[in-house]
Amino acid sequence: MARVLIVDDAAFMRMMIKDILEKNGFEVVGQAANGVQAVELYKQEKPDVVTMDITMPDMDGIEAVKNIKAFEPNAKIIMCSAMGQQTMVMDAIRAGAKDFIVKPFQADRVLEAIKKVIG
Repeated sequence: MARVLIVDDAAFMRMMIKDILEKNGFEVVGQAANGVQAVELYKQEKPDVVTMDITMPDMDGIEAVKNIKAFEPNAKIIMCSAMGQQTMVMDAIRAGAKDFIVKPFQADRVLEAIKKVIG
């Protein structure tokens, strides 16, 4: 059973991902609205995988990836981006993200990405 941390500044996006994951047997161990919360929750919960929004207040997703990877080099992080954020997605991949999914989310793509990174 994979434990997932969901990071997005939009509450409805977090609910959407949580719904997809829980319906498919994943455990959501935390939700964060910005990168600062994401790093703190990652350290507390040590989830198997993180879904990480790119554009957020206080600390964006790319900075959060760098911080989490500094704490846990093997962290498995999937970026969530809107259309037109390809450059930022590439920055995130270089920072250590394993995959990305594009909003609006398709349930099967979310599940495919998570299953791929947790192996």
